Amino acid sequence: MEDTHKTLLLRYGKNLEKSSKLWYGVIFIMVLVVLAGFYALIQQIVHDHIVTGMRDNVVWGAYIVNFIFLLGISYSGAIISGVFHLGRIDWGKPLIRIIEIFTFITILIGPIYILLCIGRLDRLHYLFIHARIQSPITWDLIAVIIDLIVSAVYLYMTFIKDFSLMAKYSEELNLSKWQRKIASFLSLGYKGTENQKKRLNKALDIMAALIIPTAVVAYSLLAWLFGMNLREGWNDSLFAPYFIISAIYSGFAMIIIMMWIYDKFFDVKEIITDGHFNFMAYGMFIMALIFGYFTFSDYITRWYNTTLATNELISKYLSTDYYGNITYTMLIITSIIPIVVIAVPMLRKKIVYMLTAVLVLIGLWLFRYLIIVPVLETPYLPVISTDPAVLKYSATWVEWVLVGAGFAGGIIIYMLILKVIPIFPISELEDKHTFRLFGKYSIKDLLRNTGFK
Repeated sequence: MEDTHKTLLLRYGKNLEKSSKLWYGVIFIMVLVVLAGFYALIQQIVHDHIVTGMRDNVVWGAYIVNFIFLLGISYSGAIISGVFHLGRIDWGKPLIRIIEIFTFITILIGPIYILLCIGRLDRLHYLFIHARIQSPITWDLIAVIIDLIVSAVYLYMTFIKDFSLMAKYSEELNLSKWQRKIASFLSLGYKGTENQKKRLNKALDIMAALIIPTAVVAYSLLAWLFGMNLREGWNDSLFAPYFIISAIYSGFAMIIIMMWIYDKFFDVKEIITDGHFNFMAYGMFIMALIFGYFTFSDYITRWYNTTLATNELISKYLSTDYYGNITYTMLIITSIIPIVVIAVPMLRKKIVYMLTAVLVLIGLWLFRYLIIVPVLETPYLPVISTDPAVLKYSATWVEWVLVGAGFAGGIIIYMLILKVIPIFPISELEDKHTFRLFGKYSIKDLLRNTGFK
């Protein structure tokens, strides 16, 4: 087994080696985007929210949309990785680390958009010292903090075994001095003894069991924050399951995109196979059916509602003079294209899956936009203003740059994490969990392959 670990580390630990020009180039571009985000933030702090598209009528915009979108990806990652771990799903083992990292990053970055939405950052501490337990915002704040802590601890615990292996084979891996120190320190003296394995595995099982209900409750709380509001378009008892479905859907899309990136840049065809892509694409297909059903059910019941506010809202959703183009685009790329891709055999290719996954994520971002903006533009009482900027929300360059800076920051963090840990959980590929996918591959066969090393 030691030789197996060493071979796998040498094969899949190349990301720990000296960084390439491409790596520095990507980091440089992402840093520029983040710096642009800092400039936009300074503009917002100096000139206040007048530099954004948000006004008294529409108080939430692109920031809250991005917050809900990123939290959805995070919670889906927590649920999927927890199921993979507790279910001892062998083919899912290579994906667990990918999922755990983007789960942690999105829960880390997502709440920043709440801060950007708050006009007075100097009063941020009021959320804690004047918190009222009756407020759903307080519940959501508590849920997000708990989920961030649980995700961070769980992520670190899954790294411990590989930190130990990195410390053990540091010379063979040609790790730098700082990498050796980090691996040695963060391994916490783990040597892989039976007692240590038993304790760590038990702790991971407990954390995985905790992280699933925590994610479900946290995202449901966010949905209830809308559902318990009497505003037309939000007051819906199905909002929580609707949110959970959309979150898991975004998780499948995110996994496909990450698998494609790994496939292109890390040469991992032996570990992440066509079977993984097909399986995740079928997952996306199922979620498209469920999401399409929820969306149709939501729209059809609103369409039959005869109240003035509902009629006005559904008209805005369906009319191309308002949000019809966004609505139809969202429906096509979330509820039709993923089904067509699976239904037509010639479309079942990695690149098609990846492009579909990108479209699905765009569609799910638009889905959150449609939940927020048209509803705020349709209050029960007419808005007393003729200013188009008050009547209709439109995100400004400040908001778009800050949205982009968040994604750029996430990419930087992901790339930095991969400088201190192998791309796969090497220690998990053990005898008792022989890696197999649809009976075709195994670690034993993999190592026997002469062209593997």
